[in-house]
Amino acid sequence: MKLPSLAQIKKELSHLPEEELIGLLMETAKFTTDNKQFLFFKIYGRENPGFFQEMVEEELQQAFENANLDHAHFAKKSAQAIRRKLNKYLKFTKDKPTQIELIAFFCRELSEHGFLSFNHPVINNLYVMQLNKIEKLIGGLHEDLQYDYQELFEELVHNINQ
Repeated sequence: MKLPSLAQIKKELSHLPEEELIGLLMETAKFTTDNKQFLFFKIYGRENPGFFQEMVEEELQQAFENANLDHAHFAKKSAQAIRRKLNKYLKFTKDKPTQIELIAFFCRELSEHGFLSFNHPVINNLYVMQLNKIEKLIGGLHEDLQYDYQELFEELVHNINQ
């Protein structure tokens, strides 16, 4: 079975009445918690643009506090799990400054919770990959914002060198 393109689906959705659209959204939200979270952030985040970032940071903070740091192997697994959670939430927003802030939050928490002190190659590579993401995102911003976030980037680079 060949699925129609998003453009075709959008065209068909434009012809549906409001009640039917709401019904389709509700059915979509019931499929996965990701769909439900996405709708929640899109609906409630309109009035407060920082709402999404605050909620994600709170959830990541809780994950860092519950992380197992007894051994480098467990720390690595915990860091990878938190990174997967971060990546899931990064897909929810197209706002580059928000993405930069969330990735920077993840990097700061990795450093503050002692993940980097294990000097484990996987954890260090994970940190460097996040720095590369930030650097790429900064390159796509306006020059004024680039300058502001460049300082943040340099601070995070300094953390790995310690």
